[in-house]
Amino acid sequence: MIDTYKALAGFAQTWGLLYFVGLFLIVVAYALSPSRKARFEEAAHTPLRED
Repeated sequence: MIDTYKALAGFAQTWGLLYFVGLFLIVVAYALSPSRKARFEEAAHTPLRED
């Protein structure tokens, strides 16, 4: 049972790390994409608007 746990833990650590690094890179690419700049600028100024 110990060997099974170690194998499963190693698998989860390796692929979990790769999964979250990939997810992080996708989120950063989404946030920094030039096509979304206007939308994020509008959202940044929303709290400052006086309606």
